[in-house]
Amino acid sequence: MSSHHIIREKQEPALYIHQLGDFNEEYLGQLLEWSPTLIVNSTEYEKVVSLGLKVDVVLNPSSRQEYQENTRLIEKMKADILEVLDFLIEEGYQAVNIIDQDGQLPDLIDYFPQINIVIFTTNTKNYAIKSGFKVWKPKGTEFQIPLTNYFETSNLLPNEKERFEVIKDGFVEFTFAGTYLFVREYYDPT
Repeated sequence: MSSHHIIREKQEPALYIHQLGDFNEEYLGQLLEWSPTLIVNSTEYEKVVSLGLKVDVVLNPSSRQEYQENTRLIEKMKADILEVLDFLIEEGYQAVNIIDQDGQLPDLIDYFPQINIVIFTTNTKNYAIKSGFKVWKPKGTEFQIPLTNYFETSNLLPNEKERFEVIKDGFVEFTFAGTYLFVREYYDPT
């Protein structure tokens, strides 16, 4: 028995590679599994193409660079990530996964009502949540949550690394005042 998945255009999050660094190639493959629109910063273009990937959009292209056929080129008018977010919102995307080296979200707060943003680094997944957010996580998963925000949660306890750790396999729920809470989730990329 086979299953068929019907994927509508722009249903899957786009993938923007801002800085690939030493991001795990197997995990990159998982992010590319459903063939999202792939946007690449021109500084990462050669590295991404060397992995055998088809690039859909290049941000801030160089006039000295040859690009794959049918690759759309976007000239940057403002900060790279902001330019990509503006482009994706204008194109009707609901979500984007970004690969970067630092995973900072607070500068993007104006975009959260318009598009779901997840920033991946080598070993973290960074995202903003709304109060009432609930997710299933295995025991031992660690979160870093800014202590400037008051929040309540279930199934988490602080640990010695100044992070919060999932107590037992199951749901973790976050309740807080305010619009968003910024969460950094640690994962093992191997």
